[in-house]
Amino acid sequence: MTTELYVGEMAFAALADEWDALAARGMTDTPFQTLAYQRAWWTHLHPADGVLLTVAVRDEGGALAGIGCFFNVAGTLHFNGCVEESDYLDLIAPAKGATDVWNAVLDCLEAVDTPLWRCLELCNIPEASPTRTILPALARQRHYSFEEDPVEVCPIISLPDTFDAYLDSLDSKQRRELSRKLRRAEAADVVTTAVGPTDDIDAEVASFLELLQKSTLEKRDWLNEGRRAVFHEVARAAQAAGTLQLLFTAVEGRRAAALFNFDYRDRIWVYNSGLDPTAFAALSPGVVLTATAIERAIEAGRSEFDFLRGDEVYKYRFGAVDTRIYRQRLERPA
Repeated sequence: MTTELYVGEMAFAALADEWDALAARGMTDTPFQTLAYQRAWWTHLHPADGVLLTVAVRDEGGALAGIGCFFNVAGTLHFNGCVEESDYLDLIAPAKGATDVWNAVLDCLEAVDTPLWRCLELCNIPEASPTRTILPALARQRHYSFEEDPVEVCPIISLPDTFDAYLDSLDSKQRRELSRKLRRAEAADVVTTAVGPTDDIDAEVASFLELLQKSTLEKRDWLNEGRRAVFHEVARAAQAAGTLQLLFTAVEGRRAAALFNFDYRDRIWVYNSGLDPTAFAALSPGVVLTATAIERAIEAGRSEFDFLRGDEVYKYRFGAVDTRIYRQRLERPA
């Protein structure tokens, strides 16, 4: 295998024609490994003192076999995208051969002309990722210290074949409560709409962000200009790729709740949500919208509904079950 190290954002242009094809075959294939997301995060949210380091690994035939995209801050390397906005991060490489790719990446990063670093601190690695077994073994071989800790949970619903079967899977109290809210919403003509491929995406994202910042004080403070720009840029790319699911619930023509999801690789990924707490609260528009999104996912034949990071109580009321993401820390010997 051969490697090439790119310093700075030139990596995105240099690998643009190959990036997404590799990500689609990756051991962790999520919206967060796509070129559009990785580029948007770095462009708008990278730390001011961070240096982007991207290692491209090629096989003997010259085909792209792996991408390790990191940033260096004060001698510690992190996955590009770490930590808050990117729920799943990993080396971009197929599971088969991932050990060889990780070896090549570490060899490249250890080269004398690489900007100095002492630690790899890698966040949000999915529990099923081969990285979780590969890196401890490589750390032992290279005499690195190694630590792994769970970071957070990502609750997921495994979807059945029908919405009725989904409702039957809930505990009886939640099933009755959800059914009652759906009947009430239907009687009140609560309307759910989805942004389409020809809609004005910037206007629709602006409407979504208005609801997001109304949701809680925490979300209002979290939504800085960089994150606004990421939402817009990622939404434009996902709309073009056909993987955006931007849903709104409205009552009497007034939008009350919204979901910004990705419809990607047989799974719905709930990236973020918005809710106007003053708009028709008695009709539970946020609950109705989430239930509607689950119903649409089942009708479309999707296999999972991923709420992404966070252990908020409402996710478990919808029947989600925890999966975990992990942090790994490797430190080179002095």
